Amino acid sequence: MEDISTTDAKALRDETAHASPELAEHDRAARLEGELAEARQAVLYAQAEVQNVRRRAEKEAADARTYAATAFARDILSVADNLTRALQAIPEELRGDDKFKGLVIGLDATGREVESVFQRHGITKISALGEGLDPNRHQAMLEVPSDAAPGTIVQEMQTGYMIRDRLLRPAMVGVARSLD
Repeated sequence: MEDISTTDAKALRDETAHASPELAEHDRAARLEGELAEARQAVLYAQAEVQNVRRRAEKEAADARTYAATAFARDILSVADNLTRALQAIPEELRGDDKFKGLVIGLDATGREVESVFQRHGITKISALGEGLDPNRHQAMLEVPSDAAPGTIVQEMQTGYMIRDRLLRPAMVGVARSLD
């Protein structure tokens, strides 16, 4: 079978157009309608893509605002830990001593202020003791023989924290195991 060259195809189309102008106009209108439909579809896809990009950018900006302090918060957790340890290390008899009363009151006030700042920025402690081990929030450091159900947290070595709905630092815990 012989291929029709481009020149032959054009000549045949021109001949058909002269023979039947209504048919040529109909073909041209149908072709233009097809092109218009394709262009409309392309515009719809482009609009949808722009809307998706805008939504992603808005979400990323909101996340950046919400979680901007994450690195700083992680760093400040060690300060909060040291303050808590300092408060716990003060013996009860020194808490009532007039020489140390101002120091103790100052440390307590500082501890409350740290907690207040954490609350304002959506940083919360992870509860651990008595709960089941959740690897998304707790880091098991050791197993402790216990009467508690295996997998229950019986010791907390370091408090864990969340920033809003994200893990800031896992709680380091000891998990119960059977006495066998």
